[in-house]
Amino acid sequence: MQQAKAIARTVRIAPRKVRLVVDLIRGKQVGEAISILKLTPKAASPVVEKVLKSAIANAEHNYDLDVNSLIVSEVFVDEGATLKRFRPRAQGRASAINKRTSHITLVVSEKKEG
Repeated sequence: MQQAKAIARTVRIAPRKVRLVVDLIRGKQVGEAISILKLTPKAASPVVEKVLKSAIANAEHNYDLDVNSLIVSEVFVDEGATLKRFRPRAQGRASAINKRTSHITLVVSEKKEG
């Protein structure tokens, strides 16, 4: 079974927030997945959509796969580097703010016929 993948690294959205979006499209047909992402009001949606379109383009261009028979076979989010920032607080204290990043991996493959 042929598959193509795309990876977006160091995306400035927390992995926990991106996972909510990728869970919606796992196992779906690519056309349906794009429709779902367009209508999902989350900050991660356009980013995941871009990764999906990249994976589709890779499948078409590098492996000559039929776009209409592609499904999102695998999609997962790993934690990237965390940007550490400090915020002033009461009585001269400071508290840490972790700005988390994500690595989004998306694999599309041809649906088995039959």
